[in-house]
Amino acid sequence: MSPIPRRSLLKAAAVAGAAAQFSWALGSKNAQAATGADTAEATPVTLSWLEDGGLGAAPGSTVGVPWPKGAYDKGQEFALTDADGKQVPVQTWPLAQWPDGSLKWTAHAVGPGAGDGKLTLAAGNAAAPQKKVSVSTSGGVVTVDTGVVVTKLGKSGSSLVKSVTRGSTEIAKDGRLVLLRQAEIEDDEQGTVKTERFESVIEETTVEQDGPVRAVVKIDGKHRKGNRSWLPFSIRFYFYAGADSFRMVHTITYDGTQDPGKASGDFIRGLGVRFTVPMRDASYDRHVRIGGEDTGMIREAVKGITGLRRDPGASVQAAQFAGEKLADPSTWDQRVTTRLQYIPEWGDYTLSQLSADGFTLRKRTKAGHGWIAAGGGKRASGFGYLGGPSGGFSFGLRDFWEKHPTGLDIRGAHTDEAEVTLWLWSPEAQPMDLRFYHDGLGQDTYPEQAEGIQITYEDYEPEFGTPYGIARTSELMFWANGSTPKPETLAQQVEAVRVAPQLTAPPKQLIKAGVFGPGLYSEPDRSTPAKAKIEDHLDFLFTYYKDQVEMRRWYGFWDYGDVMHSYDPARHQWRYDVGGYAWDNSELSPDIWLWMAYLRSGRSDIFRFAEAMTRHTGEVDVYHLGKWAGLGTRHGVQHYADSAKQQRIANTTYRRYYYFLTGDERVGDLMHANVDSDETFLVLDPLRKIRTEPYTPDRNALSIGFGTDWSGLVSAWLTEWERRGPKWEKAKARVLSTMETIAAQPNGFVQGSGLYDLDTGKFAIATEPVVGVSHLSAVFGLNELCAELIDIVDMPKFEEAYYDYCRYFNATKAEQAARYGSNFGTLLLFQGHSRLDAYAAVRTGDDKLAARAWAKFYKSDGYTESSPWKTEKVSGPVTLVAGTEANWVYTNDTALYGLAAIENLALVGDKMP
Repeated sequence: MSPIPRRSLLKAAAVAGAAAQFSWALGSKNAQAATGADTAEATPVTLSWLEDGGLGAAPGSTVGVPWPKGAYDKGQEFALTDADGKQVPVQTWPLAQWPDGSLKWTAHAVGPGAGDGKLTLAAGNAAAPQKKVSVSTSGGVVTVDTGVVVTKLGKSGSSLVKSVTRGSTEIAKDGRLVLLRQAEIEDDEQGTVKTERFESVIEETTVEQDGPVRAVVKIDGKHRKGNRSWLPFSIRFYFYAGADSFRMVHTITYDGTQDPGKASGDFIRGLGVRFTVPMRDASYDRHVRIGGEDTGMIREAVKGITGLRRDPGASVQAAQFAGEKLADPSTWDQRVTTRLQYIPEWGDYTLSQLSADGFTLRKRTKAGHGWIAAGGGKRASGFGYLGGPSGGFSFGLRDFWEKHPTGLDIRGAHTDEAEVTLWLWSPEAQPMDLRFYHDGLGQDTYPEQAEGIQITYEDYEPEFGTPYGIARTSELMFWANGSTPKPETLAQQVEAVRVAPQLTAPPKQLIKAGVFGPGLYSEPDRSTPAKAKIEDHLDFLFTYYKDQVEMRRWYGFWDYGDVMHSYDPARHQWRYDVGGYAWDNSELSPDIWLWMAYLRSGRSDIFRFAEAMTRHTGEVDVYHLGKWAGLGTRHGVQHYADSAKQQRIANTTYRRYYYFLTGDERVGDLMHANVDSDETFLVLDPLRKIRTEPYTPDRNALSIGFGTDWSGLVSAWLTEWERRGPKWEKAKARVLSTMETIAAQPNGFVQGSGLYDLDTGKFAIATEPVVGVSHLSAVFGLNELCAELIDIVDMPKFEEAYYDYCRYFNATKAEQAARYGSNFGTLLLFQGHSRLDAYAAVRTGDDKLAARAWAKFYKSDGYTESSPWKTEKVSGPVTLVAGTEANWVYTNDTALYGLAAIENLALVGDKMP
């Protein structure tokens, strides 16, 4: 596909227009099916584990389940049973409500007793857990008791976790955050590297849930040294009834300074989570376990008694390797016992994963002495254990090699108190360099920047390529073990770190409930050759991107979860270094494509891919601090490099799927933070570079587009309304007032934009009709949002305006001119817009629109049946690593083909030619 003109990208105009006659009374059978009934019988829902194996060693799992309108009242209780009909303890709370107050989404938490099979959820009284999780607050401590482990969390000071005890044994204590700052980067490799160490300082501790199955405690603060505090953090701890472990979700927001062209600034040299582990056992009973590839691990003791010149006895050696308490040394071969003091104690271990392709493991006796190599491999699991027969601490970092450079440290295991550190950014790596990647290339004025767009597709502007305010979330797991776990238990813990067990509702329930755009997706259907071919194409595209992540190594702390935008066939390489063609940053909604692909299929590989993208795009591609908080950054060489800071990238639509499917609180924070993002239009005009008319942002007359801008705003308002968040009444009012005033424009959505009043939440009604259509307006979630809004809000004029846009975007220029007085100009992305034809066809019963949907899908732009639909093998010296390429695949086309295929099949699959 030809590159999209930048003028159109920035224009951000809008969609769809005034008024074909339509009323609810005319709704066809197909239209009713698309939206679902107003009320529906709620039958039990069968929940499954996303991957085989159930909960394993994880503390618990939380799943979101949708319900049809009117099925259950807000206060409804739910019971959970296993395949044998035995009740499973469950904790339930509402995630969202329909406008009538009935439940739309509920969250359900289960703990270790959930088993590994299917579970049935139905209305009823929940079973109480045998060991409830309880939360109490006293003085400066929040105490969480799972019935197995007691964790004390701080309310002030540097220790987030003051202690973790099992029974009367303290397993770990003083859990805190560690930040190493490097003030200078010597680009010429001269000088001395100096670092400063900052530690966490708590500002606020909040109990968000207190059981009986699930407890959540949130701690917010900053890293501090002396008088300086920076790098805000937001940490959540998750506890489940009966669990010997807990989960930690760790978020940092970058607020340092790194100026392009300067060697000084706030460079992160190390970022970690550190615990102190008391050591009570004899050094030969102190066990070290560090994960290698898959479930492999090194299994050693601080003082090893295997492999010696003298043999203490086969049973003694076997016991030490197994992690069991050794018999009294007096029972060993005395040639070993009398010489124990001559066996070194290995107190320090370090595993470094500095790339996605290699880790090294080293150890030493103690500080001041040399390291020796202890092994290595490709991809470590990110898991470790330290302890002995009296108890031990397991710890792990999810996506360890995917989000390199990472590391695991054990220090002082030969002393009374060891330290373990999980490095989210390893201090053995180069410092985190977030400086903008070029010097501006003389693009000081808007005309010069416009010329730059014409060659590299990058929208540059001085001082806009800043990382200030971007964020990153990591997930960690910790276990308090009564003794050194057996190998099979350790292997289960490794697997829980690598892939967090997830309960899921089946696609049938999602479709039945009518969530995420009623009627827009259906289960895969291969009943005809034509449908089967589209399903094959969808599978091909997902598999290709999954393989490209691996081949192209789209990994790293800031990068993992995103994909590239455009391919360079001449180099057999994605355009990772070419302006606006590099990282995709949600351009044309690949996030929605992936989530819809999951909703209809229930496939675990698609879920995990979409999960990683949601974690990335919601954190890294969006600003969370500073004047641009609430805005995201357009695609580019660095995720924050482009000067287009807009709503379309910060779009709440991209986060809603993961939140409602899992109840994830961090993603919930991100969505709530967008409720007031209409205020950002006072700070930054998205059309500032291309406006020809005078315009100064005014609180009561802000120029906001009805497409890319409004779709981002209304998704945040709708979500806050559904969630009944703190600002839900204001959000609901904004949803309704903007719908009303868009519909009231002379040309409806086709008007393109309007002057928005922040105080009233309304658009001023234009006095003259204008045609301001952009091919980008409906490709950032507008169709999906409008489908939801039309389903829940009875506003015929808004429907008419949107259906009119759906009718005329893919119409002929003559038809457009006849309706609006002028045509829509030069447009692109007709294949992607075919799903608007399909939606309007079902809603209005217009078979001509259904036929046009398939005509535009098959025979316009984007991918066609004559596209190759295959990959070619490539290897050296053509590429860096051997793999495959499909040099005809571009992410814009992929996202829109995927969405059009999924929605057309669901809406007008029975109308295929």
